[in-house]
Amino acid sequence: MTRILLVEDETAIAGTVEFALRADGFDTAHALTGQQALALARQGGFDLAILDVGLPDIGGFALCRELRRLRDMPVIFLTARDAEADRVLGLEIGADDYVAKPFSPRELVARVRAVLRRAQPAAPAPGFVHDAEGHRIHYRGRLLDLTRYEYGLLAALLQRPGAILSRAQLMDRVWGSDSDSSDRTVDTHVKTLRAKLREVDPTTDPIRTRRGLGYSLQAD
Repeated sequence: MTRILLVEDETAIAGTVEFALRADGFDTAHALTGQQALALARQGGFDLAILDVGLPDIGGFALCRELRRLRDMPVIFLTARDAEADRVLGLEIGADDYVAKPFSPRELVARVRAVLRRAQPAAPAPGFVHDAEGHRIHYRGRLLDLTRYEYGLLAALLQRPGAILSRAQLMDRVWGSDSDSSDRTVDTHVKTLRAKLREVDPTTDPIRTRRGLGYSLQAD
């Protein structure tokens, strides 16, 4: 059964959401605070998280970053904020959807199902073998000698071949809260990563630059 982590400090709203999710066949766990959510997430087993932005201890955006470090699960923000800047920020840090209050529980369940469909594992990128537990990546049969950040970048792209990841998303997933990093850091590491891939196969360039959008990994 698909498990949903719901983080919402308003118990009435949480009860309504949980009822709608369970009626649609989802298993749910509810946390009132960000710290409770992190404790639950460390136990594992969740397929998607619904986060309220205005939590009493940890902001929803910061909580999203922490959850993504534990596991790269899909995230939907549930919030009273409907300002464009908030929506853009939420999506740029890697959220998969953004639902403003008041909302229809049925619509939220439909959005959950849509996000889960999009998050289904894609076909592996050709030529790559990723050992996530060992933090090793082979390309065309050769083990790549990667730095920590080169590995993080390539691992993030390998999770969803063909999907475009913005520089902000890559920064958040690979560098996290490192304040000394910038968008230029992403570009620099992509350049060195490409050079190492060309050493293995000079005829291909599997990392695609999407102008104004970010980077993607060739899916076929």
